[in-house]
Amino acid sequence: MPGSTKAMGVLTVGGLVMVTAYTVALGSNGWLWFGWVVLVLITLGMVVSQATS
Repeated sequence: MPGSTKAMGVLTVGGLVMVTAYTVALGSNGWLWFGWVVLVLITLGMVVSQATS
């Protein structure tokens, strides 16, 4: 796994932790969860593109 894909994975997991903490502290925000899902999809796209190349 190249460095950029690994960094994106770390960012995605960190984003999950932050969005979950925000939800616990201040209540759910749909836009934050939507943004996190988009981040997951981008990360998965990077992983798949690295696996096929």
